[in-house]
Amino acid sequence: MNSRIDDRKFKRISRRELLKLTPVLALGAFAVPALQKPLLRTGLGFSDWASARLFRSGHLAPTFTDSDLTPFSKFPINGYDVDDPGVDFDIWNLTVAGAVRKPGDYKLAQIQALSKFTQNTRHVCVEGWDVIGNFGGVRLSDFLTMIGADTTARFVTVECADDYYESLDMATALHPQTLLCYEMYGQPLTREHGAPLRLNIPTKVGYKQAKYLTDLKVTNVLERVGYWEDQGYSEFYGL
Repeated sequence: MNSRIDDRKFKRISRRELLKLTPVLALGAFAVPALQKPLLRTGLGFSDWASARLFRSGHLAPTFTDSDLTPFSKFPINGYDVDDPGVDFDIWNLTVAGAVRKPGDYKLAQIQALSKFTQNTRHVCVEGWDVIGNFGGVRLSDFLTMIGADTTARFVTVECADDYYESLDMATALHPQTLLCYEMYGQPLTREHGAPLRLNIPTKVGYKQAKYLTDLKVTNVLERVGYWEDQGYSEFYGL
């Protein structure tokens, strides 16, 4: 694809039209074993590039009524390592660093002092299941404003108490439905669901929505992308 294609024209290309390229790219891809992994990496890279340009920062993910909610007891608990890394809530804080005017440690009460938003949105897991949940918290964009983040930077990264890590492109971080979530179904997060603070991002697949947050950084350089992405999963994975 010509790299000079105007972004505005590119955004007018539908996802269906992009998918038409798939048979062409796939033709013969697995004929030569030595080329399989490079071709897969190239295809995934193109998919991420295309998805990022199709992402509309003002476009909202679907929201649902309370009657549509999956019962909390049936909301799956999905972790990458342990269901409870043993966070000490009494001393917990979110450590902020990088391209911000106000780095340092932030208590949960400071985050909760920002305007609270709740949303009934779909949580989609890469394993193939999805549920509709109720999430409450503060917009990540409001928190970034509070800490004086440089929103011209490219990424926001997070680290977690269970050693998980993740990154978001800045457009996703600033999306109005991207939350620093501290409640589900009107109650404080349980330990199994990521207490005391997790990401809720209905425009992204589940593995982007890190739990047990401990650190947040605003940066232009990614030393690592994300736990699953660094093992070959999509970096963008928008829904």
